[in-house]
Amino acid sequence: MVREVVVAVTDGTRIMRASCVLVALLLPGFQALAATLPVDNVDVLYHRYDGGGMVIDGPSVLVRKSIGSQVSLSGQYYVDSVSAASVDVLATASPYEEERNEYTFGVDYLHDKSILSLGFTNSSENDYEANTVYFSVSQEFFGGMSTVTMGYASGWDEVGRVGNDSFSEEADRRNYQLGLSQVITRNSLVGVDLEVVTDEGFLQNPYRQNRYIDPTDSTSYLYQPERYPETRTSTAVAVRALYYLPYRASIRGEYRFFTDSWGINAHTVELGYVHGLNERWTLEGSVRYYSQNEAEFYSDLFPYENSQTHLARDKELSSLSGMTLAAGAVYEWRQTSIPGIDRLQVSLLVDWLNFDYDNFRDVTASGDYLPGEEPLYSFDALVTRASLVLEY
Repeated sequence: MVREVVVAVTDGTRIMRASCVLVALLLPGFQALAATLPVDNVDVLYHRYDGGGMVIDGPSVLVRKSIGSQVSLSGQYYVDSVSAASVDVLATASPYEEERNEYTFGVDYLHDKSILSLGFTNSSENDYEANTVYFSVSQEFFGGMSTVTMGYASGWDEVGRVGNDSFSEEADRRNYQLGLSQVITRNSLVGVDLEVVTDEGFLQNPYRQNRYIDPTDSTSYLYQPERYPETRTSTAVAVRALYYLPYRASIRGEYRFFTDSWGINAHTVELGYVHGLNERWTLEGSVRYYSQNEAEFYSDLFPYENSQTHLARDKELSSLSGMTLAAGAVYEWRQTSIPGIDRLQVSLLVDWLNFDYDNFRDVTASGDYLPGEEPLYSFDALVTRASLVLEY
């Protein structure tokens, strides 16, 4: 499933999860502020998403270990257990349960003021197999005041369908990223990231259907399978700024613009605040607003069967907007008395999400509605992440 909370891990983004994995694998390089290897640590995370008729939860374990002063190895195991009874599922199918397992192996190499990262990830479930290779390089300039990062990832997926062993489709994905971070003053930092993603192959959900007006009865509708284009190119530009306040606090802001060849334009604005209460306790909070228009081939209700070449009713391709409120607390204990542990960190982060859809209607709503007059769909969700980090 999608890693970032902003997209809410809904089943509408299910088939597009691999593109988000590509992004997640490359993003760490864009956060680099100095040419230093990650510290040796064990990071244990439990995540839970509950909203929109879906519950997704599971653990994640990440282990990092240095070999000498120039090489750092990492391995991660991530699990998603999904129980789905969302509006999309209930409209045309029955609730389902499934589990996804993901393994990632990576290596970071430090050379002078550069860090080179290489890794591989495999994600597997009963009807979807995704593999990704990624590479990135981060280089400091001007005494560490500027950092440039370039990244590339290649993914190849196999899409299946439960109950149909003969169904097998493929999708290939490419991700290119370029980032620049710049220290402006001793208290301020800005960054600009450019990301281009190209997808080719089977890009739709094999279970999803769109609806059209019944030609024999205008008061009802019928369903047919969705049909997406076999290519998609998306471009995103993000501008970020971070300012350290004089009283153990910081404030950050971000604006991100997304556009793709399917006609979607999206805007994300986020503002966050971190406040250190003392040497061990830190509180943080943020607010994020997201909006997008619909894809060119999307419709909640088509006029008749096969009314156009490409047809989609995925609510994540519709016109929508959403708000995310986040809050969390972090406890950090340095130079602990635990043998072999240099630093311990415990955190609890909670996000509340609300999404409103402008032209996707809830066909499961009770009542006697004509096609296209059902209530517009909206949902809330709660995302919880609890983690324990041990540095050694």
